[in-house]
Parts: sequence; structure tokens; C-alpha cells
Amino acid sequence: MTERRTFMRDVVLVLLVVPLAVRAQGPTIPRVGLLSPAAPLSAPSPSHEAFRQGLRDLGYIEGRNITIEFRSAEGKTERLPALAAELVRLNVDVIVTYGELGARAVKEATATIPIVMAVIGDPVATGFVASLARPGGNMTGLTNLASGLERKRLELLRQALPRTDRVAVLRYPQDLVLDPIYWTETQSAAKELTVSLQSVEVGDPSEFKSAFEALRRERADALLVLPGPFFYFNRARIAELEVTNHVPAMHEAREFVEAGGLMSYGPSITDLLRRAASYVDKILRGAKPADLPIEQPTKFELVINLKTAKALGLEIPPTMLGRADRVIE
Repeated sequence: MTERRTFMRDVVLVLLVVPLAVRAQGPTIPRVGLLSPAAPLSAPSPSHEAFRQGLRDLGYIEGRNITIEFRSAEGKTERLPALAAELVRLNVDVIVTYGELGARAVKEATATIPIVMAVIGDPVATGFVASLARPGGNMTGLTNLASGLERKRLELLRQALPRTDRVAVLRYPQDLVLDPIYWTETQSAAKELTVSLQSVEVGDPSEFKSAFEALRRERADALLVLPGPFFYFNRARIAELEVTNHVPAMHEAREFVEAGGLMSYGPSITDLLRRAASYVDKILRGAKPADLPIEQPTKFELVINLKTAKALGLEIPPTMLGRADRVIE
């Protein structure tokens, strides 16, 4: 009888202790992989802070109820596949990345972990999703592609430089997806605005110097740099050559202007990263990427570098400065 009582006591203790131990462990904290092609590891970037703020706005506190596994190629894009594979090995719940190179690396690393593309040019043409409305597969997110952007950039160039009639267009034809899209749109816009275009093509960073020498010889009034990761990764060199060759230029994003370019107009990258947090939230709550439509940009920004304008001997009209979302002095 004593042995039976001891046995029953042990069973009761086990039944009591095990649930307490399980409750003590608490719910599993979700882990989000954040893969950056370029951001430095040493300092937080505005874009990634925007993503974290987006998560905070939704009630996610890093270290408390969510963990972010941050990996960056720091501009060495050949490292992206290995970093993507590392996040897959960590078995994160969602992977967030941006740009075609980052998205391509993650897509090739996993077909099961949900992927949020925070900034992508044309996800359909690049083969990442089946359509904007119904992506299919394990990828969804936001595109920075919007109709009429090249026309708007040309219009802004003419407003800043009223005598602009001939515009050089810096292109990277090796980008078989984005270059045809933006070049066709630019040609159409130039025809409507009666602007003459000069196509300047580069295939390697070593060709930038000769490209700028060519457009100077052709006496272009201004330069339009077409969007794309190749130019984005080389924005500091491009901005430097703009100043040394006295070529006023229009860019796709504020990062070019922060690097020394004259002006930019385009979707707010920080806003897209902030909105990417809502995709993460929906996926963590059970939504499937295949059913989450790709969203287009809703916030656009004009950024002007007055320091560069002075170096180029230009005076930006006060009305245009008043319209700018940010003026760098």
C-alpha cells in the first residue's frame, strides 16, 4: 500500500510540474531574418530603422516578443547567397530583403520560408511572383515601380534648369529587366516634353569616367540616371563624377543626393521598409505570401542638395526648394 501511495504521489507531482514547466518556457518568440545587400553592420541605416519602427507600431518589441537576425553583404553582393543560406539554416519565420539581388539570393535559398521583398523593381518581369494581385509561391512585398516616374523626373529637371533641352541618360543595358522598362518610359516622356535624349551606356564601374567625358563632349544640359541596383551600389562614384564634370543630375532615390548628387525624385525607400513590417505581421499571424498582393509606392519624395548646386554654379528656384521634402545644405 505504501508503494502504491508513493507511486500515486509521484504521478500527481509529474502532472503538476510538467504544465508549470511548459508555461514557464512561454510562447516561442518569432524570428525575422533581415538581409541587406549594402547597409553597413557598424551603424543602423535609416531604412532598417524604419522597418523596426514599423514593427514597433504593430506592437513588436525587439528582444521581447520578436527577434531580428540581421545579415548584410555590405556592398559585396557575391556574399548574398551565403548569407541567405545562413538565415535559412537558422530556420527564421520570415525573411525580409530588398532589391533584385537580395531577393534572388533568398529565392534560391528557400522555397518554403515566407519572403517579404521590401523594395523590388518589377517582381513579375523578374520572375519572383506570378502577378501583383496573386503572387503565388512564398514571395510577396512591395514594388518601387510606378508609372510616370521618368516623366516626372524630366519635368523636375526642366523646372530646376529651365534651359534644359538635351538630357543624357545613364543606362546599364546588362539589366535585361529594368533597363528596357525605364528607357522606354523615358523615351516616351521625352517625346511629349520635346526633350532630346543622349543614351550613355556603361557595363562596368571602370567605364564611368569615360561615360562622363562622352556626355561632356556632347554638351548635354543635364543627366538622368535610370533606376537600378548597379547605379545604386555605385552612387558615390557617380555623384563624385557629376561634380567634377559639372553635370547636374536627377536620380531615383535620396541616397544618391546624400552621396553628393544634385537631386532625386522617387518612392520613399524608408516608407517601403516601414510598410514591409505589416507583411511580416500578417505572415506571423498565419497569412500566406501567395495570397498577399504586391503593393505599389504611395509616398514620393523630392530631395535637393544645395551644396552640390552651389558647386555646380546653379541656383535652384525658391518655389522648387519650397516643394522639396528635404534640402541638404
